[in-house]
Amino acid sequence: MYSQTEENYLKLLHVLANPKGEVSISELSNSLNVSLPTVNSMVRNLKSQGLVNYEKYRPISLTEKGKKEGAAVIRKHRLTEMFLVTRMGFGWEEVHDIAEQIEHIKSSALFERMDQLLGFPQIDPHGSPIPDKDGEIIIVSQTKLSICKSGEKAKVIAVAQSSTDFLNFLNSRKLKLGTILEILSVESFDGSMTVCYIDHPTVVLSHFVCEGLFVEQLN
Repeated sequence: MYSQTEENYLKLLHVLANPKGEVSISELSNSLNVSLPTVNSMVRNLKSQGLVNYEKYRPISLTEKGKKEGAAVIRKHRLTEMFLVTRMGFGWEEVHDIAEQIEHIKSSALFERMDQLLGFPQIDPHGSPIPDKDGEIIIVSQTKLSICKSGEKAKVIAVAQSSTDFLNFLNSRKLKLGTILEILSVESFDGSMTVCYIDHPTVVLSHFVCEGLFVEQLN
């Protein structure tokens, strides 16, 4: 059994890993908002348990054991979010903090039953892939809306962040997963986009918002 703090580190290492599977100590420190000595101490602890690979002045990477444990925490978090939204009527902007608490419950049977009741979903309410019980994650090809060009169409398939403020903004614009956008124009100065979609003939989205939406390009 791992502590809640250990699980949080493993989850974050899994999420932050670059294509080589590596995360720097400073990146981990900044993401957790804790000091470098604190991070170093925890990383040494995780290394002693065979969960990470780490040498001084080198990036951290998860071992196969660490990857599986990190994916298990992510799985519990994302299944919980899906259950809260689809079965309990919570908004997608409400569920992150609740799932942060529930993801540390140790009972695997609870989450296997939750998965079964949900019909074995592959993505959570924010479009993020849900690892299976073996820790495998389906890699989905996705593009940021910000790289799309005028005249193109794209379907929203995920959000890059699940902060309450960002999701509330999307709610206020009636933007959700599955929304098909037509890009009417792109402002060269700041990257903002004017788009249209069902019942919304013209909506201006800032570059920040466009960076936060993953889409499937349709043409």
